[in-house]
Amino acid sequence: MRRPAWARSARVLVGAGLLLAVLICAAAAPWLALHDPAEQDLLAVLQPPSGFAGGSPDYWLGTDSLGRDVWARLVYGARTAVLVAVFSATGAALLGTMLAHAAGYFGGAVDWVISRAVDVWMSFPPVVLSLILMVGLGGGIDKVVLAIILVDWTRFCRVLRSDVVLTARRDYVTAARLAGYSHFQTVLREVLPASLPLIITLISLEMGIAVVVEAILSFVGLGVGATLPAWGQMISDARQNVATSQIGLLLPMAAIFVTVAGFNLLGDGLRRTLDVRATAGRMA
Repeated sequence: MRRPAWARSARVLVGAGLLLAVLICAAAAPWLALHDPAEQDLLAVLQPPSGFAGGSPDYWLGTDSLGRDVWARLVYGARTAVLVAVFSATGAALLGTMLAHAAGYFGGAVDWVISRAVDVWMSFPPVVLSLILMVGLGGGIDKVVLAIILVDWTRFCRVLRSDVVLTARRDYVTAARLAGYSHFQTVLREVLPASLPLIITLISLEMGIAVVVEAILSFVGLGVGATLPAWGQMISDARQNVATSQIGLLLPMAAIFVTVAGFNLLGDGLRRTLDVRATAGRMA
């Protein structure tokens, strides 16, 4: 029996495998963690992992400068990263996709207004704009999600608009209009399906970007807040003791790398297997 195309892509399999491990850690964090991630043990500060000299079997990956369990904070940080990635990428995709289809399908004044808005919004450095928004919005995971949506919807709008412009000129789109479809029906039934492979790729890439942005915001103290463990927060805390304990710095960095790599590999693999145009180009 022949496997489906997505299952034959090494990128999809590797990316899905990496993300599955992260998702398992995020979903099962209360059961995987042996300690509360905020619980402090000042008698066990900066302990090495349990397999090293001076390590304790109670703390698999050691403790940080406040005696908090690194493993517990790592798996709970995965939950924070996944929540931010999913909700922010979904929100940015919805907003950017709607505006891109409006601009590419209708053209004219609608396209000009939306394109100029994108140009103005993208003139601001994304990270700086995120920091400014977080200062105004305040801390919290919902504020981080909102800030990323408000910054990154332009990525979807700019890339998708060009694709929609080409699709809207296809004969089958014209035929749908001649058949009596409304503009909304034409976009929903004829234009949007052609853009789905690109949307899937952009969502996967945006999830990886959201993980990095959330880590940056948490690193500078403007992220999800002190009550929720976050990988950027772990890096910020660990850098103060990097000379004596490197494990607390390397592990969250590795977690960010694995998560972002998983999203990127999965998105690129799905694009290559789902996009008919890309498949036809490779077969030519």
